[in-house]
Parts: sequence; structure tokens; C-alpha cells
Amino acid sequence: MKKLFRVFFRPICGFGLIVGALLFAASLTPSLIPRNYVVQGVLSGIAFGSGYGIGVLLRGLWRYLELPGISASAMRFVTPVVGLPCLALVATSLYHIKSWQNSVRSVMGMDPVESGYPFSASLIAIAIFGILLFLARGLIGFGKAVSRKFYDRFPRRISIVAGVALAGFVTITLTNGVLVEYTFRILDRSFQQFDAMLEPDRPQPLIAERSGSQASYLDWRELGRAGREFVASGPTAAEITGFNQTAAMEPIRLYAGLQVADSPQERAQLLLEELKRVKAFDRSALVIITPTGTGWVDPSAMDGLEYLLNGDVASVALQYSYLNSPMALVFQAESGLESAQALFRTVYGYWKELEPEQRPKLYLHGLSLGALHSQRALTLFDILDDPIDGAVWSGPPFPSDMWRSLTNNRSPASPEWLPVVEDGRFVRFMNQNGTFNQENGPWGDVRFVFLQYASDAITFFEKSLFYQEADWMKAPRGPDVSPALEWYPGVSMLQVLIDMPLSDTVPMGYGHVYSPDHYLDAWIEVTATGSWSPERIEALKALLIERSQQGDGYAYRGG
Repeated sequence: MKKLFRVFFRPICGFGLIVGALLFAASLTPSLIPRNYVVQGVLSGIAFGSGYGIGVLLRGLWRYLELPGISASAMRFVTPVVGLPCLALVATSLYHIKSWQNSVRSVMGMDPVESGYPFSASLIAIAIFGILLFLARGLIGFGKAVSRKFYDRFPRRISIVAGVALAGFVTITLTNGVLVEYTFRILDRSFQQFDAMLEPDRPQPLIAERSGSQASYLDWRELGRAGREFVASGPTAAEITGFNQTAAMEPIRLYAGLQVADSPQERAQLLLEELKRVKAFDRSALVIITPTGTGWVDPSAMDGLEYLLNGDVASVALQYSYLNSPMALVFQAESGLESAQALFRTVYGYWKELEPEQRPKLYLHGLSLGALHSQRALTLFDILDDPIDGAVWSGPPFPSDMWRSLTNNRSPASPEWLPVVEDGRFVRFMNQNGTFNQENGPWGDVRFVFLQYASDAITFFEKSLFYQEADWMKAPRGPDVSPALEWYPGVSMLQVLIDMPLSDTVPMGYGHVYSPDHYLDAWIEVTATGSWSPERIEALKALLIERSQQGDGYAYRGG
């Protein structure tokens, strides 16, 4: 019992407190997304705990190498000399919480907060640090207990290394093999039940151009929550006619949920039959959509295109997960790619056999994780052999290889948050204000547009933030990034990591919430729709924003 008490309640490391205080102060500075005091407390607690752990590790390494330490008499002078400036730094940082958070809110057009609640944030941080310290000491105690088993056969230092390695292996194995798997099953079951819920305010569509209707091959109940939302929302032919003042076609919206068939290939084949049923290949445009993790399709992306093309467009999407995008990326990394490839190969294979003069323009679209899988489904041979016409990819997540390669090979004169690649002939990057260089060269035959905001942490997170400043942090910065943002080793990576799940909590047009008027600008570029006057385009943008505020398909953000 005494040994157990000593494991968990031994003295605090002074050097660890110093390093932890430095990281705690840095964590209070602004990042991409505004934080309330609860999130700030959790972030600061993790930062403080990480700094403390680094300090303890460095001190332990120093002792392991048997290097000379500081004498007790010298520590009487060192402690106040180092400790007081650290306390002053922490106090100063806590004082500036409000102004720092308001600097982020200001660039996003949000109302300022009256207080940063430094006391409440500090209490939460201390509680988080206490939990982390308890867990860490438990693991250390486990490692030491394992090390003692080696003392009789191996030298002390080798025993320590072997004990730590074995304890770490056992902990990681149990975590990945038991905890992660168990967590995945619970989450998957929970999201599956939510996905199956029928919404009383979402009636089954009556028009034949929608999946789940009486004429459809697909059962309404099997489309899933996100699928039912997609096919039952959007502008009707009558609404488009009323705005455009010319007879419009009924937009085609098709969707297959996970329940309609056992495999992605079978679900894709069913959607191809649906496309044939509604004569989608007779339309002027066909959009293959890769949804987010839950299967959600952003209405901001499609509503404007249906107005723009006067309803003469078909869109088709295939669900690949019940989980939201971050969880799907962790637990089902390949399911999204398999689904996106199945749908694209099935539709593209049929489309390219049609006469080029009679088939529709073929476009791709994806938001967030959908953008990642949509890019990965498209190969170089698809572009060279019989190329599609273009794509609009919004909020591409940081693991996107195509996006990363294009960004890294941008023109040196353009910033990372809005690159210019090869004079914009085939690929253009857009944000709230359009492209970085308005003097792009003429478009080529294929048009790809990446819609991204500089404040989108899901796009601009980088592991290298741990040890170096990202290019997007340097001047000139994006219009929606706080001028008070600074880079700090380790802490900045943690801040942007915390920002990622918060990116959907900001106003539309910032973070990971893409606005319909910005989507419209992207589709105008991709579809080469140049017949609309600037006045009509602005009127349509106003209408789309009004629709988004009314919540027609916009309320549920199932990313």
C-alpha cells in the first residue's frame, strides 16, 4: 500500500512545472477558431500536462546519464529566479485571454465576448492536468514494476529500458486492440441507430426524379437519414422557374444508403440503374458526389448549381459510413475510398461509352472527407484517356495527397492558403474573395476548383506544426485568420488539433462551414456558365443565403 501511495503521490517535479507553465501560457494565445472557457481549460490542461511530462522526461534523462545536478543550496536561488518570471508570464497570458479570443471573433464577424473567464479556464486546466498526471504515474508505476522483473538477470539500465518498452507495448496493444475496437462498435451502433431514424418533418418525395419515391428502385427507409435529407430537399422546378423566369427542369437527386445492398459495388450498380431510370444521362450535367463520413451532402454545394443550370442537372451520392468524418477517417479509413471508387468507376464506365456530343458534362464534388476520397477515386488515366469536365472540392482535409502536392508546387508569389498553380489553367483555389490572382490564364479542357478558407483547421492542420511554423501563418495571412496568432513549438499543433472538431461551430463562410454564395462562384468557374449578369448572380446569392438561414437541409451538419 505504501508503494502504491508513493507511485501516485510523490512530489511534483519543479522543472516539469516550469516547462508546463510555458506551454500553458502559450496555449492561451489565439489560433484559427474561437474557444470558450471550457475548451480553453481542456486545451491548457493538456498543454500544461504535456509540458510537465517533457520536463520530467528531460530530468529523468539527465539523471539516467548520471550528469551533475544542482545542489540544494543553489536551488534556493534558482527557484525564485525562474519561477517568478513563469508566474508573471502565466498571469499576463490569462489577462489577455479575452482580447486574444476577440481577435479571432472579429475577423469572423462574431460579437466580442465580455470575458475570457480566466479563473474558470484555469480550474478546468488544473483538473485536466491532475487526471493526466494520475494516468501517467500509473503507467510509470506499471513500467517500474515490470522493470524489477529484469533486475536479477540484466544490468539496471537495461532493465529500465526493457521494462519501459514492454509496458509501452502492452499499453498500446490493449488500447488499440480492446479500447479502440470496443469504442468503434459502440459508436458505429449508435450512429447506425441515428441514421435509421425516420424524421416526421421529412416526407417521402413524390417526384420521380428522386430516390425513395414511388417510382424509385430504392426504398425510402433504406436511404439513411442523410440520404433522405438530400433527396427530399433542394429547389423544385417550380421554385427555379419562379426565380429564373424561364421553364426549368426538375433537378435529379439520387442517393443510396448503406442498407440498400451489401457491397459498395452493388450499391453503385443500383444507382446506375436509377440514373438510367430517370434519364440522367440526357441532362446537361451530371455530378458524382462523395458525401462526408455520415453520408451528409452539403446543400450549400448543390442548391446553387441547380439554379445555375435551370434544373438541367443530375446528382448522385453513395453513403460509406455512419460515423462522422474524423471517426470514419480513424476507424474506417478505406471504406470511403472503396465506395467512392465503386460509384465513380460504375458511372464513369457507362458515361464514357456514350457519344461525346450526347452525354452530359461529368463533374465530381466532395466536402471534407468526401473531397479526400473523391480525389483519390480519380486517377491520371481518367484524365488522360477520356477526361471528366471538372470538380469542386471544398474543405479538403490535410491528408489529401493531390491537394498537398498542388499546394507545395504553387507559385512562390502565392500564399499557402490560396495557391496559384500553373497560372490556373487546370486547377484554381478559391476562398471567400475568389482566387488569389484574378489574372489567371484561360481555362483548359478540365477545370478543378478547391474551395477552402484560411481558417479551416481541417484543411491546414500539419504534423510539422510541432517543430516549425506553417507557411499559412506567415504574411500575408488569410482574411479570416487573427493577426494575433503566433507559432509556438508543440503548442500550435495542439491548438490547431483542438480547432478541427470546432471548425463547424463558426458562422457560415468561415472555418469548415462553406457558404452557398462561395460555392456558386466555384461552380460558375467549373461549368463555364458565363451568361448570367453580375446582378442576377448577386440576386441568386442572396436567395441561397436566405434558403440557408431558413434551414432547408442546412440544419443537420453531419460531417
